[in-house]
Amino acid sequence: MVSKAVAESAAEVAAPGSKEGAWKWAIRKKMWDYMEEYDIARFPRPVHHRIPNFVDAEKAAARLAQLPEFKAAAVVKVNPDTPQKMVRFEVLSSGKTLLTPQPRLRTGFFSTLTAASFESNAIMEACTSAGVAKYGSPVGLQQQGLKVDMIVVGSSAVSRNGARLGKGEGFAELEYGILRWMGAIDENTPVVCTIHDCQLLEEEIDPAQMLEHDVPVDIIVTPTQVIRTNSGLPKPAGILWHKLSPQKLAQIRVLQQLKRQIEEQTGQPLPSGPDEVLPPLAERKGRGGKAGGRGRGGVYGARSRRLL
Repeated sequence: MVSKAVAESAAEVAAPGSKEGAWKWAIRKKMWDYMEEYDIARFPRPVHHRIPNFVDAEKAAARLAQLPEFKAAAVVKVNPDTPQKMVRFEVLSSGKTLLTPQPRLRTGFFSTLTAASFESNAIMEACTSAGVAKYGSPVGLQQQGLKVDMIVVGSSAVSRNGARLGKGEGFAELEYGILRWMGAIDENTPVVCTIHDCQLLEEEIDPAQMLEHDVPVDIIVTPTQVIRTNSGLPKPAGILWHKLSPQKLAQIRVLQQLKRQIEEQTGQPLPSGPDEVLPPLAERKGRGGKAGGRGRGGVYGARSRRLL
């Protein structure tokens, strides 16, 4: 997989986000390039600046559904990205409540769905962002009694010690922080990710490199295996306002409203994070773009290779 030297070299080049997290971009790019080159990636493509969709994502979802933590859960929060679509299907088809954020938190906060929210023949639609907007019930920041039993996140790359890299925009971390602030989760709520086996880093990320807002994962699920990280990495205890840049805050209306509310209640201004250059958005292409191709080595050859 990605070498430590590559990770360290990233700090020397200009990258979006904080200077402390600049090293992550070399790993992300290497992973996105690899998944495209060896045709492990799936629609939407290219996967750069996305939580990358991958071949056999549905197998990873089915394996996740066999976890005892999943079977015991009543409410599961799942990210809205394409590779976790079948995780959302497993949640709804198992009679559980699905909690999912509005994409990029741009139109609101979270929505909840159950199998009773839609006709049985609409379940696949309900697993999409459009379906959530159509069938879901909005969750407000002041909602009382919300308890989430499991959190599922997407990832670009994950280390066996639980250190996780997303796509670099920080939404999973913000969503986690908001749920902690609401009291819907605590440090013991399991955080699970589904990834392709190639996204599992061969060299562990040094915990000292991880940032205050990073959310480590407790369980890694791939199409072929389950890894319990036994992570001792700390999880953020809430919204880290001192890390939230003005540029990021300007993108998220729900956090702007919450910040004003807290400041009005306390009579004190909340801290603001340093300025940052926001990451670029993913390139948009139709299904007729690269998705139909066979990258170098073909699909089956790709599964046997490891990123060096």
